[in-house]
Order: sequence, then C-alpha cells, then structure tokens
Amino acid sequence: MSTKPSESWASDPQARALRVEVSSERSLLLPFDHFTFSELTSEGKEQRLRLVFSTHEVVIRGHALRRLETVMQQMELSFISRMPAGSRSLSAEGQPVIVEVIVNENDSPAESDPERTSLN
Repeated sequence: MSTKPSESWASDPQARALRVEVSSERSLLLPFDHFTFSELTSEGKEQRLRLVFSTHEVVIRGHALRRLETVMQQMELSFISRMPAGSRSLSAEGQPVIVEVIVNENDSPAESDPERTSLN
C-alpha cells in the first residue's frame, strides 16, 4: 500500500488552461489567455495565492505556495485542488500544500455598469 499523498496540483508545459477542482462535484477550466495577474501574500505560516482571470478569481490558501506562483508565471500550472486533510501531513517538506480553493465569478461588464446597453 502506497503512502504517497494525492496530488493537489500539477504542471504541464503544454497546458493551455488551468483546471480548478473546487469539489468532487464542480470543476472549471480557465484559459491562460484570460489570466490577468496573481498576488501572493503571507500571514505567518499560511500563504494566500490569488489568481485573477477575466471571468473568475481563484484564491488558494495553503503553505509553500511560491512554487505554484512560479509555475503559473511560466503558464504551466495545469491543475489545482484542495489536498485532503489526511494527506497534508504526508507531504514532503517545502512542497505546496493546498488547504482551500475558493472560486469567485467576476461581475460581467453589463452587470457592473448600469449605463452599458446590450446590442442585439
């Protein structure tokens, strides 16, 4: 029986989008063409990596997230999901641990600007 923890992230140099698994019932693909910026912040031992796309914002909470930021900078981050609580203690020292993944939809321009009209 293997004690290897399940992978909560992956990189692929051929990736064209980031697959975000929010839960076992919900995942989405966010194309790199829609990536706007990222922001990494630290509060004590916990880090927060914010990935902003034109349609969605993804917030990743965890530890050792600098590596994910670097892989995203290279447009090679292909998959992220929350690491099960039981597997977190099995992760190697210095390896990214994703504790939580939050996805928010950005407001569409038509919704955020009441003066904008639709052309039909």
